[in-house]
Amino acid sequence: MKKNDLLERTFWFGIHCLKFLRKLPNDPESRLIRYQLGKSSTSLGANYEESQAGSSIADFKNKVKISLRETRESNYWLRVIKALDEKENEELDQLLAKSLELKNIFGAIVNNTKL
Repeated sequence: MKKNDLLERTFWFGIHCLKFLRKLPNDPESRLIRYQLGKSSTSLGANYEESQAGSSIADFKNKVKISLRETRESNYWLRVIKALDEKENEELDQLLAKSLELKNIFGAIVNNTKL
């Protein structure tokens, strides 16, 4: 069986986001961001996982589109954190870079999957 690197990457992206969220302060804004980013960063991997058992090419493409939307949302929340945090944060920058990579990958899959 061929290993699917993207399954691993999406899984670990979600885990790294959850671990990063533990470090945010416990103020109302951070609680909102923690909830939203926690959901979107894990949902992108869960939907990609589901796509692997798609009942058709259209089903596969639809699940990948959902992963793309969740990745875009994750990138948004990471940018919000960056805008609110005035100091340099290498971990946050790495998560932002990973979210952009995943967004590009999912976009390419959606654009290149023929129905």
